[in-house]
Amino acid sequence: MANCDGLGDIGNMPRRTLLHAGAALSLAAMGTDASARVRRRSLSVEAPFDMPALHYPDFSHARTFSIAEFGAVSDGAALSTTAISKAIAAAHRAGGGTVIVPPGHWRTGAVHLRSGVNLHIAKGATLLFSSSPKEYLPPVRTSWEGIECLNYSPLIYAYECIDVAITGEGRLEAELEVWREWFARPKAHMDGLIRLYELARANVPIKNRDMTEGQTNLRPHFIQFNRCRNVLVEDIYIHNSPFWTIHPYLCSNVTIRNIEIFAHGHNNDGIDPEMSDNVLIEGCVFDQGDDAVSVKSGRDMEAWLIGKPSRNIVMRNCTIKNGHQMMAIGSELSGGIENIFVHDCRYVGTGKGDGDHAVPMNNLLYVKTNERRGGYVRNIHFSNVHATVLAGGVLAIDTDVLYQWKQLLPTYVQKLTPISGIYVQNISVAKSGFICRIAGELDLPVRSVHLNSVAVTKLDGPAVATSNVIGFTQT
Repeated sequence: MANCDGLGDIGNMPRRTLLHAGAALSLAAMGTDASARVRRRSLSVEAPFDMPALHYPDFSHARTFSIAEFGAVSDGAALSTTAISKAIAAAHRAGGGTVIVPPGHWRTGAVHLRSGVNLHIAKGATLLFSSSPKEYLPPVRTSWEGIECLNYSPLIYAYECIDVAITGEGRLEAELEVWREWFARPKAHMDGLIRLYELARANVPIKNRDMTEGQTNLRPHFIQFNRCRNVLVEDIYIHNSPFWTIHPYLCSNVTIRNIEIFAHGHNNDGIDPEMSDNVLIEGCVFDQGDDAVSVKSGRDMEAWLIGKPSRNIVMRNCTIKNGHQMMAIGSELSGGIENIFVHDCRYVGTGKGDGDHAVPMNNLLYVKTNERRGGYVRNIHFSNVHATVLAGGVLAIDTDVLYQWKQLLPTYVQKLTPISGIYVQNISVAKSGFICRIAGELDLPVRSVHLNSVAVTKLDGPAVATSNVIGFTQT
């Protein structure tokens, strides 16, 4: 499996060496000059913790490479996968450049980005992704809900890239014909999940975890940046997604701003930073079939080995039209999550789920884990947020969320999750079921939760209900 900088196949490295190095290995290895002609900008982000300045690529002076010049056809039927790949390779060889998708309707399979490349979807352009699984083979190194594996390529995939971007005022759209059939979770799918978990538990090398075999049908992410540094996603509109929409995985320095997502399918989270640090999400509009933003850090044993927390993540000035939660933390959080700041965001929906297959907004801030996860959650700040109608509440913390895994597998190792330092202030909600519900563990209570100036005009139930909490204040 080649990476963005021609560093060779790390899939054959000793498993423990790779896991202990985590993102540091990948990012240090990318200290080449693969994007020497790409400028970088710095952005200071205010936060109630030490937030390093973000660095992101600036392609304003880079060469441009139109996919049409490499044989792409804008008829909405023919696949332009090869032409797009050639344009990306040319931009990479040039030391960096912008690959232009011109106005028109362009159909493609998997798009694999490379270092120093900006995929620019021009205004009036639609890049339409086939739902034929064969267009996303051979399998690539990716993950499924916190466990690494080989699977169908994400629709747009960047592996070990530095200075990489997706920009433009155009449209990225996923055909859903096949993926919609895969939304269901029949026995073959569940059996595949069990097999993947057991492979990870046995520390089987990633190269031997091919989940495209059989009928497991693990849907690919729409966009995944895997082990990347200096990432920019800006201005684009995304319509539909097979699975999680944007997944920065083991990344550092990620800027996502002024994008709009409409994805009402199963597991259609908006943005899922996982085991990533120094992330800014701002000015975005979310219309989701699942959580708007969900911060994660891996599942169980594998994440304990990698040991890479998600930290220093800021979400600001965003609008949510539909989605289960505005900000979810977990439940895949075994590597730890800390230093999260959500502010000046708004939920504007009716609370019923607006549109086909939309979901009602449940909670604004939802921390979820279980007895298997371990990890930790600390220093979470949530302020200046406004909402219309919530089925749940402003803050919910649940330490017994296992979903289908409760029936699939036993608890092999019990590791509780320390949760501390949750700060919620200046919140206004028209209507909700409650303000705050916390269900901590008797053996490891939730600590230090502080609510200040949280106002709900109409409550459908008790305002606050807590169990196993030490240091709760409400002012």
